[in-house]
Order: sequence, then structure tokens, then C-alpha cells
Amino acid sequence: QVQLVESGGGLVQAGGSLRLSCTASERTFTNYAMAWFRQAPRNEREFVTAIRWSGGNTYYADSVKGRFTISRDSAKNTVYLQMNSLKPEDTAVYFCAAASRYSSFPYSSRSMYNYWGQGTQVTVSS
Repeated sequence: QVQLVESGGGLVQAGGSLRLSCTASERTFTNYAMAWFRQAPRNEREFVTAIRWSGGNTYYADSVKGRFTISRDSAKNTVYLQMNSLKPEDTAVYFCAAASRYSSFPYSSRSMYNYWGQGTQVTVSS
């Protein structure tokens, strides 16, 4: 069973930066795409960003474009989320997700992904 292990969350002031990491536990894991979603209290889990493993195409929610950057290290089976210019409204639990096979769902859909991490808390103070 593949596990996704996230790290890097924490408390930061508005305008600051954080970098999240997510590593798939199985080195033989075949990765089609990985993504980050987030969920604030009383809100639905929402798409943040995704990266296609082959080719590195990236996709972003409008709310984070220009501030967040997703990247990957294929050798480490790891995806990163660099978050700059953080705002209080970015406060949420951030979840890593992985898709091990092609799907017709869009990259922004939760249904695209068949593995999920446990989540890491990001809190941005004003």
C-alpha cells in the first residue's frame, strides 16, 4: 500500500513563505500526477495545484497563481509546494494526492487521485 508522507506545515505571518513536501513511500510507485488540495474549517476540500509526472505540466487554482509553485523530484518520488506571499485565507490543512494511472477526470478533481496523505496544517496569521 502506497503511503504519502507530507511535511513542512506550520505557522507563518502574512507575507511569509513555507515549503511543503510529499513523498510516496514506494520507490516502485508509478506516478501519473500529484497534487495539493486544501481544506479550511467548514469548507470543502479544494484544489490548489497539480503536476503531471511525465512532462511536468502544472495546473493552478486562480487563488494561488503567481504565489505558489509546484515542483517534483522524480528520483525521490517527491512533490513540493513552495508557497510565497501567504495570506490568512491560505490557512487550511493541506493534503497531498497522487494518481497512479490516467483518468478522464480533470487534474483539479478529487476523483482523479487514488492516494491521499494525512494532511499538514498551514496557519497564516495576520
